[in-house]
Amino acid sequence: MNKKYLILPCIMSALMFTGCATRKPATQTTTPMTEAPTPMAVNTNGLSDDAALDAKNLKGASSKGVTAENKAFLANHVVHFDFDSSAISQTDYQTLQAHAQFLQANPTSHVALTGHTDERGTREYNMALGERRAKAVQSYLISIGVNASQLEAISYGKEMPVNPAHTPEAWAENRRVELNYEAVPPLLLP
Repeated sequence: MNKKYLILPCIMSALMFTGCATRKPATQTTTPMTEAPTPMAVNTNGLSDDAALDAKNLKGASSKGVTAENKAFLANHVVHFDFDSSAISQTDYQTLQAHAQFLQANPTSHVALTGHTDERGTREYNMALGERRAKAVQSYLISIGVNASQLEAISYGKEMPVNPAHTPEAWAENRRVELNYEAVPPLLLP
């Protein structure tokens, strides 16, 4: 048998067994603090540990684009989805509009949109569903004026649950897209 016909099945098998995540979770590096952190009330409910740390990180934060009307919505960094769906719910549009307003006012801000699913279904199906969810949020933000270069859609599928329980409540928490600011997050002072 010709060697070139053996290479393709080997590559396909390797891809299937190693997974399809396009990005590894960010690791927290320690840097010495030169000044005390500013206190900030941030809603981290429903965020993974890394995303909660990112939401509380004030380095390079901006109050530009933060209004009294959108402050509460900017504190929310999670959009939830129904079972087997990538449709954005009516309750999440105001949150996304507030983030869009902030991103338009801060063109150096960059957001990773990480799509997640509950534990049900195959790994491959959930990777694709997580990607559809992240891309749905990305498409909506672009449609209301956010620059596409500020957004990155990533899927983790069922690999990073925020609630490891095997209940309908846990599954609902895990079906989400997290908005993780990588540069210039919103500064939400009380």
